[in-house]
Amino acid sequence: MTEAEPTVRAYTVKPLGPDTWEAFAQLAERHNGVWNGCWCTWFHPACAEKGASAEGNRALKQRLVNDGRAHASLVFDGAVAVAWCQYGSPEELPNIYHRKEYEAGLDRAPDYRLTCFFVDRRYRRQGVAAVALRGALDLIGQAGGGVVEAYPQDTQGKRTSGSFLYNGTRGLFEKAGFSYDRSKGKNHCVMRRTVSPS
Repeated sequence: MTEAEPTVRAYTVKPLGPDTWEAFAQLAERHNGVWNGCWCTWFHPACAEKGASAEGNRALKQRLVNDGRAHASLVFDGAVAVAWCQYGSPEELPNIYHRKEYEAGLDRAPDYRLTCFFVDRRYRRQGVAAVALRGALDLIGQAGGGVVEAYPQDTQGKRTSGSFLYNGTRGLFEKAGFSYDRSKGKNHCVMRRTVSPS
């Protein structure tokens, strides 16, 4: 008698937009607006609402989404959003950690940045971040492709608390075809991949 294969969920990926806003908002609200009410706005440009309150961050994010100035791949389990990977141009997402060190080693700006992941606490350590990453790369390909940059944690194979992994791990990006470019700040690195138009 052989053991049955484990059931693999059939996730779907949709772009963040006005039609998926409510699903995104429900995921964020299930987790206190994400990182104490950030609403995944930290990487966006400064403005009056940003950082003033969780409500201000929520309103800012919704406005950016409605204006087509906030992008993410949303992973769905049925009708429920369970994860996202945020991406955008450097103009859309200008804020990155260790910026001075990053710019000192920069030879060419990327076309896109992948700045953060978020996975519903019930779905963590199940490979859902990899689904969100593939979804973001597919959406970038559909938009014309280009050089994509990410700034993951270089865990060197050590298990790390999920709260530190908002931008993924080096291993996650290596599996997705990214190449190591250089270090950036403590335990972080710059990784790149060129995505072809699709």
